[in-house]
Amino acid sequence: MERLGTGIGWRPEIADAVERMPGIDWVEAVAENVCPGHLPESLRRLRERGVTVVPHGVSLGLGGADRPDEGRLAALAERVEALGSPLVTEHIAFVRAGGALTASPHLEAGHLLPVPRTRDALDVLCENVRIAQEALPVPLAVENIAALISWPGEEMTEGQFLYELADRTGVRLLIDVANLHTNHVNRGEDPAKALAELPLEAIAYVHVAGGFERDGVWHDSHAHPVPEPVLDIMTDLASRVSPPGVLLERDENFPAPAELEGELAAIRRALEAGAVERVKAELRSAGRAAVREADPSVAESGALARGDETGAAGATRGASGLPHPQDAGAARQRLGLAQAALLSALVAGTPVPEGFDRVRVGVQARALAAKRADVVAKVAPELPEILGADYRPAFLGYAQTHPMTGGYRRDALTFAEHLLHAGRPADTRARRELRGWWQDRSGPAPRSRRPAHRLVRATRRALLRR
Repeated sequence: MERLGTGIGWRPEIADAVERMPGIDWVEAVAENVCPGHLPESLRRLRERGVTVVPHGVSLGLGGADRPDEGRLAALAERVEALGSPLVTEHIAFVRAGGALTASPHLEAGHLLPVPRTRDALDVLCENVRIAQEALPVPLAVENIAALISWPGEEMTEGQFLYELADRTGVRLLIDVANLHTNHVNRGEDPAKALAELPLEAIAYVHVAGGFERDGVWHDSHAHPVPEPVLDIMTDLASRVSPPGVLLERDENFPAPAELEGELAAIRRALEAGAVERVKAELRSAGRAAVREADPSVAESGALARGDETGAAGATRGASGLPHPQDAGAARQRLGLAQAALLSALVAGTPVPEGFDRVRVGVQARALAAKRADVVAKVAPELPEILGADYRPAFLGYAQTHPMTGGYRRDALTFAEHLLHAGRPADTRARRELRGWWQDRSGPAPRSRRPAHRLVRATRRALLRR
């Protein structure tokens, strides 16, 4: 497995700082934000210097009930080729639900949502991963995600689920230690147990990121400093295996370059502390092996003492047989119905499915709406400029009754159309600016700035309607 070293998430806002940072061996770029034919100059310069660039996908939805979209896979493969990457990564998550499989409206989450750790979900995920592996020109690694909510009736722990996934597909793992901490706070899951159950040899690299806690819920924001508990999990992982690569993620609220370099230094110290513990453990193991070789009776008693533990571990790590094709289709439909019901409750206000924590679903629903508002403001920065302080409350009100059915750009247009149909904003000038913005972007071509040309186009449209 290729050694990547220490890296940082490349974002346009910190591109110049990343280029100047010492000790950066590689970077990771959000795949959907990279245009293969027009790579950012910063990424070009980094590649010319020999810095590895890994595309990190966020929209495949490998944990969804539908098979991966061929167009999205082709686009991801194109980015791999353009960046000359040695591997590509995605998430163990679903990002959309509904549609033909469930005969229900198509819904987009705009966010990574957790997959139930059940046999049905595992069978579907394994098939989806294999489809992706065949379509991509380099090895695929998949990431464990952070979650605010837990699925009822789960049949495996996170470690067991990831072990079976890697065992059945050969896929590599991108382990996010910040997400392990998030799931510890939000779902009571033990990070050490998850690490103990992982196939460590399958790890491609590791993510480290920050977040914040509010009202007992940990939010994986990628906009705050890396906390000590996350660094402690990093040390625990490094005490078990030397990860091929470690990367600092930061998506918003970017600090000064010196602060980012300080976080990278803290990550390196956590790795070094773990390496020391790993060497000590290896020396202790070597000592025990020497004792067993000298006295076979010690080895026999040791094996008996470990018998129950080893047997239990083996029971959780057995590879599952491949599902029968008919069973796979039924599993997809069952998973699709469950995911559509949950996503509808999150984005369309339908009743919360039985077994879910209603309070947590409400927290997740508000978080999804807030993220939609933030991303639409970035995709269409003119909207907050036109609407001013009214933008955010107006969008959050819109999001309560208008789930996202396409991408964020379509969401921005639909939001503007919604306001205009309601005669908003109240200010005449702002409403005129919003109408002009919407008309420029909703038609097949932008409106001409010259009145005579606009009149000709309007006349042509009127004649065609006749």
